[in-house]
Amino acid sequence: MHFTKMQGLGNDYLYVYGNVPEKIADVCTRLSDRHFGAGSDGMIFISPSPVADFKMRIFNADGSEAKMCGNGIRCVGKYVYEKGYTDKTRLRVETLSGIKTLSLRLIAGKVKQVSVDMGKAEVSKDITVALENEEIVCTPVSVGNPHAVIFVNNAENAAVATLGPQIEKSELFPDGVNAEFAEIIGENAIRMRVWERGSGVTLSCGTGACATAAAAVSKGLCEYDKPITITLDGGILEITVSAEYKVTMTGPAETVYEGDAVC
Repeated sequence: MHFTKMQGLGNDYLYVYGNVPEKIADVCTRLSDRHFGAGSDGMIFISPSPVADFKMRIFNADGSEAKMCGNGIRCVGKYVYEKGYTDKTRLRVETLSGIKTLSLRLIAGKVKQVSVDMGKAEVSKDITVALENEEIVCTPVSVGNPHAVIFVNNAENAAVATLGPQIEKSELFPDGVNAEFAEIIGENAIRMRVWERGSGVTLSCGTGACATAAAAVSKGLCEYDKPITITLDGGILEITVSAEYKVTMTGPAETVYEGDAVC
């Protein structure tokens, strides 16, 4: 199996153009291992689509399938353009959470930034989650996949690795959930750290940034229709949320290396 390792703000996946292997959970778990494999947050498979330009399927590091990945879909745009599968700079990509539209920004013939129409975020009322030693209040948000956004006073000191897995496995989220710990650091500016369902602590989560921006706008902490700067461990994303909660995400996509694996 030939793969390309790519990353968006440190959220890294192994990209393969072709069919998903029959034993994908075993393959993904082995290759994602950072000590005994290639090392990644999971794998993304790209193929032609009957309803869009391309189709993407996303698998977390534990082998479970995800509906959507914001950082991952930006890298899909870079992948298909730079490998010659398309010459379009505006693409439609089929995902398990619907068809997303990508706009590619080129510099010297290379894709450097991608803007993604992420669709409409669904923000629910705050809920209280009982953890082992405390209770936390979070805002549930769906951006095609589930998120629990927790606003904190200091994101740097948030116990992401301790609280994240407890929130992910809470009975309030039967299908699991991504947990974002967010701090308002300025006008339309947020510092965010994340625990990703099925992958653990990651450097960045594109859908998590979108969910956090939508939650902040719903609470009056950030403004509609203006770029919101989300600073993650791996870098910065720019998120815009309309009054109808339609979300646009803009950020980089980078290739790390090409590799081959015996599966």
